[in-house]
Amino acid sequence: MEYQPLTTETILDYLKTRPALAQILPPGEDYEIKEVGDGNLNLVFFIQSKSNPQHTLVVKQALPYLRVVGEDWPLTRDRVIYETEALMLHNKYAPGLAPQVYDHDYEMSTLMMENLNRHEIMRKPLVARVKFPRFAEDISTFLANTLFYTSDLYLKGEEKKALQERFMNPHLRKLQEDFVYTNPFMESPENNWNPLVDDLVQEVRSDGDLKERVAWLKEGYMNHAQSLIHADLHTGSIMLNQEETRVIDPEFAFVGPAGYDVAAVLQNLMLNYASHYAHTPDAAQRADYQGWLLDTIKEIWQKFAQKFEALWLKDGKGDLMPAAYWDYRGGEEAFAEFRRQYLAAIFRDVVGIAGTKALRRMMGIVSVWDISSIEDPEKRAVAERYAINVGRRWIKEMDEVKTIDQFTDVMREEAEKVRV
Repeated sequence: MEYQPLTTETILDYLKTRPALAQILPPGEDYEIKEVGDGNLNLVFFIQSKSNPQHTLVVKQALPYLRVVGEDWPLTRDRVIYETEALMLHNKYAPGLAPQVYDHDYEMSTLMMENLNRHEIMRKPLVARVKFPRFAEDISTFLANTLFYTSDLYLKGEEKKALQERFMNPHLRKLQEDFVYTNPFMESPENNWNPLVDDLVQEVRSDGDLKERVAWLKEGYMNHAQSLIHADLHTGSIMLNQEETRVIDPEFAFVGPAGYDVAAVLQNLMLNYASHYAHTPDAAQRADYQGWLLDTIKEIWQKFAQKFEALWLKDGKGDLMPAAYWDYRGGEEAFAEFRRQYLAAIFRDVVGIAGTKALRRMMGIVSVWDISSIEDPEKRAVAERYAINVGRRWIKEMDEVKTIDQFTDVMREEAEKVRV
């Protein structure tokens, strides 16, 4: 079928042509169709039977342009291929932590998958101070499994290089290179920021030490082919409830620095922490929830590091270094030290990348709903100032911040300066 954007009027006829969906959407039933147009890149449809709610799925279709900007910003539709292939690997290596893929049609740039209608996007309940007791456990498992099993620690050299070829994803990588690492730190027409924090924005853009570090972080993003990364793992790409977590939307996936995904999760929790200076005026309620966020950040890194190393010890059969390499007197200690340094290097990336991504949200093309939903610009500026101050410290102190306690100490220290 020749590519054409689907609509609520045409989508059912299209789905009827897909044999793989016959059991999921049986013919003869009346279906409710909703298009959720709140994304930046795609059309997303929810389809559910009115009489049998278990007959349901989600259809995602890539548009040939950046939706948040319009048709003047063209994009390749190949991103649906990367998303589909990444979801299949996520289901393989982290089963139960990503939506199931039912069908895909690369000619129409569509992906048909599980409807997570028992879950909700994480961002808004975080603003409402909902606590998710399983989140740190689930997301650390997802991160450890997907990053380890797509690395040279597990894969043979030929497999790893084939994975790199399979996930080149040059167009969306270019978007991140521009919109995360470059444009927010210079004058660029799409940048957007609160005029009440203009002094901090200009300080960041003229800070040579910070910008040099961001340039090296960008170099790592472009060239450090460590693991298959989701590359857009913010709290808007996580759906969950009190018992389950699902990671969605890996259309930016490529083989890059492993710390990128970990950093994305942690800095999103920091931005949510910042948002409560406006969203939660009661000081006791705010302190309680911000405390939970700090504990969650710490738990995610600690569990990720433990699980990643445990997988390495159990399944470390890749070509980076074979077991025989460490088979000598003193080799066990040397191997343990190599593992320590490997994780320390990931953590250094986490610190700098978290700062970079936090700053880009405060002074680039797209903020986060946690903060953009604060209507009063003065109250929003309090949150933004906090986020900018934490973000730039993470970047400038990325060589000194060596533990997760030091990482969260930066947040605590900057919190002591906030007056609300």
